[in-house]
Amino acid sequence: MDWMIIEQTLEEELQLEKTVREIKSCSNKEILVEHCVAMIQQNWHLAKMLRQAVNHIASIEPSLTLDN
Repeated sequence: MDWMIIEQTLEEELQLEKTVREIKSCSNKEILVEHCVAMIQQNWHLAKMLRQAVNHIASIEPSLTLDN
C-alpha cells in the first residue's frame, strides 16, 4: 500500500512550518479557540471521508485483482 505513504515536497513542508509558527505566535485566545474548533470539525470530516474511501477501495480491490 505505497499509495498510503505521505510524501511532502519541500514547499509543502515549509508552508506547514510557516502556519505552525503563526499559530504559536498568536496571543489572541478567541482566534485560537475559533481555529481550534474549525480544525477539530475539519479533522473529523476528513477522517470520516478517509475511512469511507479506504473501505470503498478495500471492497472493490478484490474485483480489480481478478480482472488482471
